[in-house]
Amino acid sequence: MEFKPANQIQDLQYFGEFGGVNPSISDSSTYTFLSAKTMFDTFEGNADGCYLYSRHSSPSNLYLGQALAAMEGTETANVTASGMGAITAVILELCKANDHVVCSRTIYGGTYAFLKNFTPGFGIGTSFVDITNLPAVEAAITPDTKIIYCESVSNPLLEVADIKALSSIAKKYNLKLIVDNTFSPLSISPYKLGADVIIHSLTKFINGSSDTVGGVVCGTQEFINQLRDVNSGACMLLGSTMDSFRSASILKNLRTLHIRMQQHSKNAQFLAERFELMRLKTVYPGLPSHPSHHIFKELMNAEYGYGGMLTLDTGSLEKANQLMELMQHRNLGYLAVSLGFYKTLFSAPGSSTSSEIPENEQKEMGLSDGLIRFSIGLDADIERTLMAMTECMKEIGIIKPA
Repeated sequence: MEFKPANQIQDLQYFGEFGGVNPSISDSSTYTFLSAKTMFDTFEGNADGCYLYSRHSSPSNLYLGQALAAMEGTETANVTASGMGAITAVILELCKANDHVVCSRTIYGGTYAFLKNFTPGFGIGTSFVDITNLPAVEAAITPDTKIIYCESVSNPLLEVADIKALSSIAKKYNLKLIVDNTFSPLSISPYKLGADVIIHSLTKFINGSSDTVGGVVCGTQEFINQLRDVNSGACMLLGSTMDSFRSASILKNLRTLHIRMQQHSKNAQFLAERFELMRLKTVYPGLPSHPSHHIFKELMNAEYGYGGMLTLDTGSLEKANQLMELMQHRNLGYLAVSLGFYKTLFSAPGSSTSSEIPENEQKEMGLSDGLIRFSIGLDADIERTLMAMTECMKEIGIIKPA
């Protein structure tokens, strides 16, 4: 039977303590036990349904984790206080001193900085490669490699990872394939394509209202138990715990994700096609001109489109800044980092979300000064938006007036 991620979410049924249509929020940091034996068993991980301490787990966090695991098709999931809390915990759980990571060269700046600058202090090395070049990925693997790490759709250049092919390489060398699916929830289901662990920043599309920071790790029950282990688990010991009120808020928003992703994708596809017709230098996975369009098309759950992210190269940082400031002044969106908001967000990643990457490496990977990353919003009249954006581009000389 075909995997339908939105159906998986909707098929979950939760009732509140008093029959509420939303589950009750567990506003407790610690939990009482009816017997000392049960407390001991819970510490040992042998008491199903019992809660120990909210850094370990809570009912609210487990509800959200179950829903996200259902969406990704994994056995279970563990939510964290941020996307970076999920990323760092997974890497440190799987890699120890003298281990090695093969990672996409175009990746979220925080992930890049963690692997480039932080983990070497623990003896963990990383090779950054073009994730779309499968021979280069395989050539980078050493006897010490433990994981291949990538994003389904990379931040900010929108390169598409061939998850099926990467999974085959990972299995060949007995490695774990870790996929950050933040840019493409519902559109791509990495676990069904062979990934071992899926990560999201819940801050972005999944929550969708730019009022909460959160993350999640989706995987097998065995791996999530390992992360939560009171003696050695990275999630438990590093302490990146999501607050129960935030879990409850994200769970409510998750239920409308399928509607929002369809609109984000529809609007982004429309703008990308029109920008390309205007001979603007735009990148969007839904365009046949995208180098990996055919891969995304093969991997995707078609009803959710190609996502809400596109890039536009204005030619210079000065032009990019002028355009973003003017679009914000005209109420076409906000000059802000992050993504997945109801309103369009735009930023120049070379000087913001990817600023951790040295300038020479940005140039090597094709990240130009004038690149603008757009997270396209839920505009009801996207043709009106296009007309207003076009006027802004004409005013600052990106488009020559007719």
